[in-house]
Amino acid sequence: MHDVSEVATTDPPRVRSRGDLIGAGIAAALVTTAFVVPRIASEQWRSTLYAAAAPIFGSWLPHVGWGSGPAIVLAALVVVRGPALARRLPWRPLLAISWITALGWTFSLAMIDGWRRGFTARFNDPNEYLHEVGGVTDIGVLLREFSGRILDFQPDSWTTHVSGHPPGALLFFVLLDRIGLGGSAWAGLACMLIGTSAVVAVAVALRALGNEDRARAALPFLALAPAAVWIAVSADAMFAGVTTWAVALLALAARPGGSYAAAIAAGLLFGFGIYLSYGLTLMAIPAAAVMLAGRTFRPLLPALAGALVVVAAFTLAGFWWLDGYHLVVERYYQGVAKNRPYSYWWWGNLAATVCAVGLGTAAALHRALSPRLLRALDPTSLLVAAGACAILAADISGLSKAETERIWLPFDMWLLAAPAFLPRSSVRGWLAVQSIGTLVLAHLLLTNW
Repeated sequence: MHDVSEVATTDPPRVRSRGDLIGAGIAAALVTTAFVVPRIASEQWRSTLYAAAAPIFGSWLPHVGWGSGPAIVLAALVVVRGPALARRLPWRPLLAISWITALGWTFSLAMIDGWRRGFTARFNDPNEYLHEVGGVTDIGVLLREFSGRILDFQPDSWTTHVSGHPPGALLFFVLLDRIGLGGSAWAGLACMLIGTSAVVAVAVALRALGNEDRARAALPFLALAPAAVWIAVSADAMFAGVTTWAVALLALAARPGGSYAAAIAAGLLFGFGIYLSYGLTLMAIPAAAVMLAGRTFRPLLPALAGALVVVAAFTLAGFWWLDGYHLVVERYYQGVAKNRPYSYWWWGNLAATVCAVGLGTAAALHRALSPRLLRALDPTSLLVAAGACAILAADISGLSKAETERIWLPFDMWLLAAPAFLPRSSVRGWLAVQSIGTLVLAHLLLTNW
């Protein structure tokens, strides 16, 4: 196995390292500006942002909690030992340890806010899915009547998050409740387990496409992802897990000798993904990147067949996706979105994304998106580019103004593969920068989700 942590380039190492610092510096300046502008703007304009700690949806509240110590210790261990272990551990134990590390990191960050405030309270919010679970007595009726309850200002309209998503998201929590795992604690645990498994899924996808060395290099950054701040407390973490595994299964199907079963399973997850969030239609971009990197479209038809099974099931049950989408756009502008200024949020969203992926990722982007690598159809480079394209498309649409630190988690997971291109000599430094930034954010802000 050759070392690709040093990207093939004609530029001298000093020039490339300067590019890392410039990339991180630009990202840091973007984040700083996005935090400062609302503080110096007029109170009237600031109130239209509907985010007290813009660009993050939360409040300024410096604090510590019993999760502070474990989070600091875990970050230090990964920074010191993580890169070396990622290079030499056998593959399956490495995946298991990475998932456990991601779980520990995520839970510790949540516990900085405490069990109730940092974990269960978010799922008990009256605008969240659990608020509607008790009222669902018949799943068939739920699906048939779902679209009729999307618009606001009617007696039986859905809560904010339920109305803003297809019925798959609510159905997930209803089914959890039906099997005896009801309540906010089980909801949080399920979302955290599924969300952190995306760390493993990214690595599986890269290895399936022939980039095991880069998968190993990315794993410490994935395990210590700043996105963990939102993975323990939002359903979007579950969305990220489902769709990231869809991409991973498609990558397994695209490799030589890949099975049609893996392609069908990928299609089923992609199909279910678009019934979790309308915006997850953009996962077609990473899917296309997988087939381009694998240099095959063989998995396309079985994957489409799998996705159509899900579409047919929801449609026959009474929910037509396009009706829901058009009503959601109307509902979106019935709420605060009509007041939130696009002039701030189109770039504030990107600052929030930097907070979710970290400065280590920003430093590595110019390496990961090297035209030379993209022309060579490097799998990791293509998937990082796909994540970036999905984010830009979502941003341009104007349908994601604020809260993108959680909404874009399914796309962020692919950006987090970018640090695989950092030179080995600088990995610990960037891991430290990334983890310190996350810890500062978690201790200064109380996020709403």
